Amino acid sequence: MTGAPLARGQGVALWRQIAATMEGEIARGSKAAGERLPTEAALTTRFGVNRHTVRRALEDLEARGLIRVEQGRGAFVAEDVVDYRLGPRTRFSELLRRQNREPAGRILRIGEIPAETQLAEALGIRRGRLVLRIDRLGLADGRPVVLGAHHLALPRCAAAAEVLETNASITAALEVCGIPDYRRQSSRITARLPTPEEADLLQQSRSRPVLVAESLNVDPAGQPVDWTIAVYAAGRVQLVVEP
Repeated sequence: MTGAPLARGQGVALWRQIAATMEGEIARGSKAAGERLPTEAALTTRFGVNRHTVRRALEDLEARGLIRVEQGRGAFVAEDVVDYRLGPRTRFSELLRRQNREPAGRILRIGEIPAETQLAEALGIRRGRLVLRIDRLGLADGRPVVLGAHHLALPRCAAAAEVLETNASITAALEVCGIPDYRRQSSRITARLPTPEEADLLQQSRSRPVLVAESLNVDPAGQPVDWTIAVYAAGRVQLVVEP
């Protein structure tokens, strides 16, 4: 990227000029979607300013959704946002393929935990009863977009653990447990800052909010089978709620 020299002493903050220059270059296609931007050190040399000024410009571009900043990896031109539809039968892989994106999943952890009050009430079980927790990272075109903590009722879903060792599909795991179909009964959506682990897994800035959806999935008979807390990278996902 190249551009005109900054106008100093003209009443326009230097960081705003840098942000405007980089925005124009992105708009003209000098950098493709997903492409890495020059480092902060390179930008300070290019514009003849200190790192704080460059960082302020990058923060502005990130806040407006023009770039994304990944912890430890740098800044990248933002890609198109995924429309993630929260409907009665939302299926991660099907949803992404309909948008011509390649879905993938990675199981991070599997284990049994005692149900605390909120979880027990959601699944309709006794507090302290063991449930199966699966932490799963969902990716679109190789980029992390959602971190899901699934809580499955036991002993009904005990067989899911073995399936998920080789197949990261929650749908496939539930099918093995005798649940070939399920639907989303309810969702509650909030926003907050990510934890350090969430920011690292989603490859986003810790200062950028994430969207959080708490959802209850039930079988055709209305029996709860999965209570999920899904954390979405807000810079790459737009939640669309369907009736």
